Amino acid sequence: MFIKQIYTKCLAQASYYIESEGEVVIIDPIRDIDEYVNLINTNNSKLKYILETHFHADFISGHLELAKKYSSPIIFGPNASPPYNIISKDDGDLIEIGKIKIKILHTPGHTLESVSYLLIDENEKEYAVFTGDTLFVGDVGIPDVAQRYENITKEELASILYDSLDKLMMLDDEVILYPGHGKGTQCGKNLSSDTFSTIGKQRKLNYALNFENKSKFIDSICSNIPNPPGYFLEAVNKNAKGYNDYDLIFERSHVALDEFKFLDLVNKNNCVVIDSRDPNEFAKKHLKDSINIGLKGSFAISAGNLIDVNSDVLIISNPGDENESIKRLLRVGFDNIIGFLDGSIEKFQDEHIMDSIQQVKSKNLDENYNDYKIIDVRTKSEYKSSHLLNSINLPLFDITDEKNILNKDENYLIHCQTGYRSMIASSLFKKMNLNVVEIKDGFKGILNSENKNLIVC
Repeated sequence: MFIKQIYTKCLAQASYYIESEGEVVIIDPIRDIDEYVNLINTNNSKLKYILETHFHADFISGHLELAKKYSSPIIFGPNASPPYNIISKDDGDLIEIGKIKIKILHTPGHTLESVSYLLIDENEKEYAVFTGDTLFVGDVGIPDVAQRYENITKEELASILYDSLDKLMMLDDEVILYPGHGKGTQCGKNLSSDTFSTIGKQRKLNYALNFENKSKFIDSICSNIPNPPGYFLEAVNKNAKGYNDYDLIFERSHVALDEFKFLDLVNKNNCVVIDSRDPNEFAKKHLKDSINIGLKGSFAISAGNLIDVNSDVLIISNPGDENESIKRLLRVGFDNIIGFLDGSIEKFQDEHIMDSIQQVKSKNLDENYNDYKIIDVRTKSEYKSSHLLNSINLPLFDITDEKNILNKDENYLIHCQTGYRSMIASSLFKKMNLNVVEIKDGFKGILNSENKNLIVC
């Protein structure tokens, strides 16, 4: 038996490759399937089943891509009835892969069709459980309002989830827990950075498994659930109803454009320009109105939260990063990528179309501190823990909703924890014609500087 967790950092998502006696199942694959294909080919194995825990909201699944390539059946649990061919399994059903079995556990609550997959090894021992978005390390999945169920509330979903967790807690302590996400996902609220655990550890340490009763669980799980980003509903629909061929979309997106054609498309098509370069490079020089989302951070999640996935998109990247930028955008449903700049930002010679963002280091913060309104774009929980004196908390993913509270006559000092999110925010503010300065090394730099006296705990 061989199990490989395939973790995609920019989605904070885990899929799983499981093999026994040359037969393979893949759980919750992402849209670009090359890694799974390479594993199958390297091992000279056969893909027997594609297992989906639920209709995902935060990324486009690769289940249809794998099914097309290998003619392998897709398995869902109860309450899933997409227009494409699947095998629907009921609670307690078993499937066999080589010398192992996988038992379907219907665990609704995050969604109504959610299932977990319990792996029973060749010795008939319950070895591991793959919980999708039902149970995470340190947290549980939130009631998924992205699907907008009729005649059911988030409180009712949370009640159902409580019962599903009881089912998982009947497993032995040593059963390995393999969840669908780690820290960074928006499908839970307090996930650990660990990507696997055991049922026993979670029984002791997971706050959501230790409420006195169902009522208190529901109150906690349903409190402060953010509205789902717009791309969640789009992703659910694509996963549930079908989507365009990945290779076709990638080929259509992979168009190298010279600077003249690029600018022509910007002006005529009103395209959104995503610049995936390093934040500090973006600050020095960038195309006016472009949005910086650095490739080395939470690229896909940030793009999906801040930009309409149905937008026509153009990409500026470091030469050689074009493919990766396109691939990650396709993972969250940006299927209207027009092309990318062929070459570096230096291709643009007209200074009138270029811009920059002023940066300041944390050690110099006190020089003009009172001349700015300070915007902290970290999460509400980060801000609550500690923040700069007189700062305003405007979480990054709320910026597009709260833009009207900002004043073009003000000067704004922008920061996050390290500088990644604050440059995204600064590029959005510049696009709104606001006056911004970014703290280059973020709140982390302030904590380590002589200006830590400005911090309120």
